[in-house]
Amino acid sequence: MIEQIVEYNKKFVENKGYEPYLTSKYPNKKLAVLTCMDTRLTELLPAALGLKNGDAKIIKNAGGVITHPYGSVVRSLLVAILELGVEQVMVIGHTDCGVQGMDGNELLGELVERGIDKEHIDIVRHSGIDLEKWLGGFESVEKSVEETVHTLKTHPLMPKDIEIKGFIMDSETGELTEV
Repeated sequence: MIEQIVEYNKKFVENKGYEPYLTSKYPNKKLAVLTCMDTRLTELLPAALGLKNGDAKIIKNAGGVITHPYGSVVRSLLVAILELGVEQVMVIGHTDCGVQGMDGNELLGELVERGIDKEHIDIVRHSGIDLEKWLGGFESVEKSVEETVHTLKTHPLMPKDIEIKGFIMDSETGELTEV
């Protein structure tokens, strides 16, 4: 599959398929969106929000959550705010999220089944990482969005003039509900 994608890319560039997407690094709408990596949202989310290329910084991960207050999500948001002019942040969870109900213990078991040495797991665990929690999901999308918004609003490095709101998107229709 990767080879096919690389081949397609060569033709895309040769045919100047990139021209409709040209924009700057600064988001036109001064907006950042933290959301889930769910494949259903790849085109649905921007379409449902009326966003086009160049309008917003979109940060995606499993569940659209913050797993560490000084991890890559918060860092990316701070860069977007401090360097790229973002003034508003939308945290968008979605219905039927695969992270909802995910069990960290089960995922650890799958890692072992896939050949990850238990010794490596123990080293990570002894370094202070709660692997079950880190790999685990959440019980409620609403609560997850509320917690993420709270974490951002109360983060000691988050400028207080940044508007932060949480939503849940219907993963079929794109309808937003504010949390």
